[in-house]
Amino acid sequence: MWVFGYGSLLWNPGFEYVQCQLATLSGYHRSFCMRSIHHRGTPEAPGLVLALDEQPDALCHGMALLVPAARRQQTLSYLRERELVSSAYVEKTLLIVLADGSTVSALTYVVDPDHVQYCGALSMEEQALIISRAVGGRGANSEYLYKTAHQLADMGICDADLSWLSTRVAALAG
Repeated sequence: MWVFGYGSLLWNPGFEYVQCQLATLSGYHRSFCMRSIHHRGTPEAPGLVLALDEQPDALCHGMALLVPAARRQQTLSYLRERELVSSAYVEKTLLIVLADGSTVSALTYVVDPDHVQYCGALSMEEQALIISRAVGGRGANSEYLYKTAHQLADMGICDADLSWLSTRVAALAG
């Protein structure tokens, strides 16, 4: 089983894998389009987390993680508990292209645009303000942003939005 990581799964997968490769998913854009009321915010003061927002001409560069067959069910249970905590993500199996040029099916979590936590219309400045202030059960929202942006840069993936947000959130934090 392949799993496509594009946010915190890049730096905190939480499961065993036997292979990883850079990968590209077509038709989706990585963005801070989901309010976080558990991990990086609260119901009273939601934070933002990354989600895959469907866009016909978009590409999302991330990482494909190959789960060993013996760990498939355990990993699936873990990911469902982690990612489906509020039903804002939808679990899909989508085709991704690996760095070696092969195409594989990968378990992928995308945002439900009809869910109350979806917030795809926020400006970059609004995102920065929210991220700079929010804290949830897994820590500061800014930490999530910085770790993801840093990991993407280490992987050689340029994400202009996350780079801008990192700079802006750091400025807001002083």
